[in-house]
Amino acid sequence: MSFVVAAPEFLAQAASDIAGIGSTLSQAAAAAAAPTTAVAAAGADEISAAIAALFNGHAQTYQALNAQAAAFHQQFVQTMTGTGGAYAAAEAVNAAQSLPQDVLGIINAPTMALFNRPLIGDGANGGPGMRGGDGGILYGNGGAGGNGGSNQAGGAGGNAGLIGNGGAGGNGGVNTSPGVGQNGGAGGSGGWLFGNGGSGGAGTGAFSKAGPGGFGGAGGSAGLWGSGGQGGSGGAGGTGAAYVAGAGGAGGNGGWLYGPGGAGGTGGVAGAASAFGGIGGAGGNGGLIGDGGAGGSGGAGSTGTNGGAGGHGGNGGLLYGNGGSGGNGVAAQFAGGTNGGDGGNAGLFGNAGGGGSGGNGDNLAAGRGGNGGVAIFGDGGNGGAGGNMIGAINSNQAIAGGNGGNGGVSRLWGNGGSGGNGGAGETSNTGGIGGRGGDGANAGLLFGNGGAGGFGGTGGNANFGTGVSAGGGGNGGIGGVSGLFYGNGGTGGGGGAGGNFTGGTAGDGGDGGAGGNARLIGNGGAGGAGGPTGAFTNPGKAGVGAGGGLAGILFGQPGAHG
Repeated sequence: MSFVVAAPEFLAQAASDIAGIGSTLSQAAAAAAAPTTAVAAAGADEISAAIAALFNGHAQTYQALNAQAAAFHQQFVQTMTGTGGAYAAAEAVNAAQSLPQDVLGIINAPTMALFNRPLIGDGANGGPGMRGGDGGILYGNGGAGGNGGSNQAGGAGGNAGLIGNGGAGGNGGVNTSPGVGQNGGAGGSGGWLFGNGGSGGAGTGAFSKAGPGGFGGAGGSAGLWGSGGQGGSGGAGGTGAAYVAGAGGAGGNGGWLYGPGGAGGTGGVAGAASAFGGIGGAGGNGGLIGDGGAGGSGGAGSTGTNGGAGGHGGNGGLLYGNGGSGGNGVAAQFAGGTNGGDGGNAGLFGNAGGGGSGGNGDNLAAGRGGNGGVAIFGDGGNGGAGGNMIGAINSNQAIAGGNGGNGGVSRLWGNGGSGGNGGAGETSNTGGIGGRGGDGANAGLLFGNGGAGGFGGTGGNANFGTGVSAGGGGNGGIGGVSGLFYGNGGTGGGGGAGGNFTGGTAGDGGDGGAGGNARLIGNGGAGGAGGPTGAFTNPGKAGVGAGGGLAGILFGQPGAHG
């Protein structure tokens, strides 16, 4: 658009001059009114009277037109006067708007000269692959890191000052030549007093066959009060057999006084025929008060390639906070599943995080469930479920399902975590046994119920026509012991069912897990039932039920036999 330049003082002067012209014309018209509108007839004849009337009519018409012109003139003068005032007001507003910027420039001048950093203001965003600028020392957010250019890592986010949020890390750039993937930039730190950490940037995949994927950037940590930033996701791995996908970035820690930790980033996806998917990032820890961040899930594997393991959950705050849940392992096609991450520990008060589930296996071992985290005044975390063996193969290998993770204990007051269930065994000529259920954890030393044991996984079926025998069911986990003064023992996990085999010997059922004992007051946990044998032509053996836990010494009932 074109620009308009106006001088308000010139407009006001022009309006004054035009008003003067109008006043002069009005005075002249008034002076001419009397002699021109009252012309007397020269004689008593009709011709003289007609001439006088003609001149008087013209004079009256002139006076009427002059009155209209004077009114228009007055409106024009008012318009010019108002326009000049409007321009003058706009100039005053512009001056008022520039005043804060001028004042801010004066305030920031000393710190810019000494530290090359403003006292108040946001940091500038970084250029391609460059770090974001730091926020003002007193107040301001960190600038975002620049996304990487070709074959360039992402820039880190800028840090905040006293108050403000950290800048996000930039994503890794695209590779245009063989080599490793580019890492994502780390998130900037939150303000020393208040503010959240910035999220990490995502890593990028390797180009062609050469190189591992880039790592996700770590989330920035908070200062005194704020949330940790989330970790960035890892980049995909190259297609060569020796290359892995990038790991997810770790979540940032919460504020020292208060704040939850950030979640870990997801691992990168494995390339074709590469080693395995990326590991999930660990969750960040809470501060004095705050929950731990969840661990990131592992990256998926490609055909014949293992996925990545789940990241561990972050720990809760020292005084109060729940532990973060562990990330899940991932399933694989014609490869092994990966382990779930362990749950994070709770603080002094709070519940621990549960373990992540193990990934399903296909032709190689399934993943184990992650263990539950530990609590002090609170409940322990539950163990994650073991992965199942999926698919069916025509071979004599017998691969077991993944074991369930163990429950986490409570140290002083609280319930023990339950064990995770075992995964199903592989279907093959000799079916794989089911995974063992995880053990329930003991309750707090003073009060609490013991955790229940996990159920055993189902045994794998035998292939019809080529099978030898079906797989046995997995054993159940043991129930946890109660607290000293009060609490019930945990129930034992039931044994898994044996695998099916029509035309041969079916799999044996798994044994049940023992029930947990009570201590002073409370009931013992029931024992787990034995698993049934599978469908059969020749029967297998049913699993053996386990004994129940002991009753409390002062009061309680013993647990039933499984």
